[in-house]
Amino acid sequence: MQRSGIALVICAPSGTGKTTLTKRLIAEFPRFAFSISCTTRAPRSGEVDGRDYNFISPEEFKQRRDAGFFAEWAEVHGNYYGTPLEATRVLLAQGRDVLFDIDVQGASQLRRTIPGARLIYILPPSRAELESRLRGRNTETEESVARRLQAAHIELMQARWFNVWIVNDNLDQAWEHLRAAYLAATLSPDCQTDLLDELLKEWSVGAK
Repeated sequence: MQRSGIALVICAPSGTGKTTLTKRLIAEFPRFAFSISCTTRAPRSGEVDGRDYNFISPEEFKQRRDAGFFAEWAEVHGNYYGTPLEATRVLLAQGRDVLFDIDVQGASQLRRTIPGARLIYILPPSRAELESRLRGRNTETEESVARRLQAAHIELMQARWFNVWIVNDNLDQAWEHLRAAYLAATLSPDCQTDLLDELLKEWSVGAK
């Protein structure tokens, strides 16, 4: 019996290790699918419309946004990005799991548009460790480090309404926790709404 798909939302401050953990999840579980997002920015070299993004004008984006077309949307550096809601619902109905690697603003929207979404927040072990990781990149200026730490503080204050918290103090342990959280979500009755009914039918048939 095919289960329903899961909308899995993963958020974390920059430098927490979210990208590494997400890549491991995708590599182990090929069930994940991605809805093609819409954006108003210009295509980059090698990007194909309809494959990498749906490239649309700011005016068209705003019309779709106001019509409730998007599951979540955001403005980033002057450009709009949005995930189509109906396309996401189709993937979930087909039993595909849809992964969202977004910020807390987008996660908040998904709580409303996809009520069954599972929200996971990756936490740094401490402010000092997060600062050390940011500096360890050797790509951040002092101003950039300060800005990212301030953004992390603001995001962390929104973490209370997430379903799962995972502290990335040790990468392998954080991965095991993320893997366990995902597998637990796949066993939720919300994903297997027909399972119990089908099983109980056997009792109804046997009672006749």
